[in-house]
Amino acid sequence: MQAITQQLLSGERALFQGRDLQITDCVFEDGESPLKESRNIVVRDSVFRWKYPLWYSEGVEVEHSLFEFNAHAAFWYSKNMTFHDCTIQAPKEFRRNEHVTVERTAFTDAAETFWECRKVTLREVSAAGDYFAMNSENLDIRDFQLTGNYCFDGARNVTVDHARLISKDAFWNCENVTVRNSFISGEYLAWNTKNITFENCTIESLQGLCYIDGLTMRDCRLINTTRSFEYCSDIDADVTTRIDSVVNPISGVIRAAAFGDVLQNDPAIDTTKIQLISTDL
Repeated sequence: MQAITQQLLSGERALFQGRDLQITDCVFEDGESPLKESRNIVVRDSVFRWKYPLWYSEGVEVEHSLFEFNAHAAFWYSKNMTFHDCTIQAPKEFRRNEHVTVERTAFTDAAETFWECRKVTLREVSAAGDYFAMNSENLDIRDFQLTGNYCFDGARNVTVDHARLISKDAFWNCENVTVRNSFISGEYLAWNTKNITFENCTIESLQGLCYIDGLTMRDCRLINTTRSFEYCSDIDADVTTRIDSVVNPISGVIRAAAFGDVLQNDPAIDTTKIQLISTDL
C-alpha cells in the first residue's frame, strides 16, 4: 500500500479514486469529496473537516479519527467499511451503505444517520440525534446508547442488546425486532410494528406498545407506562411489575404483577380473545 503520512490535504477531490492507500496522521482541510470512489483505504489518526469525504467507496478501515462538524453526509453509497475508536460530530453520516461495522465510536450529532442501510453492526456506540437508522435492515447492535427521537422508524430485522434508548416514537413501522437487556424511555413506543420481542427490558412509555401485530415480552418491567397495548394483536407478554393502564387490546395474553386501569370499550373487539392475568393473585 502507498503510505500518505502527516499531510495537510485540501481542495476538491484531493485523493479522488485513491487505491490501496494507508493514510496516517493527516488532516483533510477543505474541499469536497477527498476520497470519493476510493478502494482499499486505511485511515488512522486523521481529521476530516469538510463534507462528503467517502462517497461510493469500498473496502475502507478508519481508526482513531475525527470527523468534524462540517464533514456531514460523509459516507453515502459506500460498502464494506469499518470504524474503530472514532468521534463523528456531523449529521447524516451513513446513507444507503452496505456491510458497515462501527465500534467504540461516539456520534455527537447523529441526526438522520444510518438511513436506508443494510447489514450494519454497532458495538459500544453512543449517539445523539433524531431519526437514527430509518428504513435500515439487518442491524446487529450491542452496548448502545441513544438520545434522540424517532429511532429505527421502518427498520427490518433488528437485534438490540444492552442498550439505553431515550427516544420518543422508537421502533415505529418496524418488522422483526428483538430488544434484550435494555432500558427504553419515550412516548408511543413501537406503534404500527409487526413481530417485536422485548426480553429483560425496562420500559417507560406514555401510550407505548400500541397497534402491534405480534408482541412478545419476557421478564420485562413497565414503569409509568399508561394506555398501553391499544389495538395490539397476538400478544404474549410476561411483565414482572404492575401495568398502570391497559386500553383495548385485541388478542393474546398479558401477565403482570397487577393491573391499574383497564379499559375495554370498543364494541368491535371480541374480548374473549384477550386474557389479563395478575400473577400476584
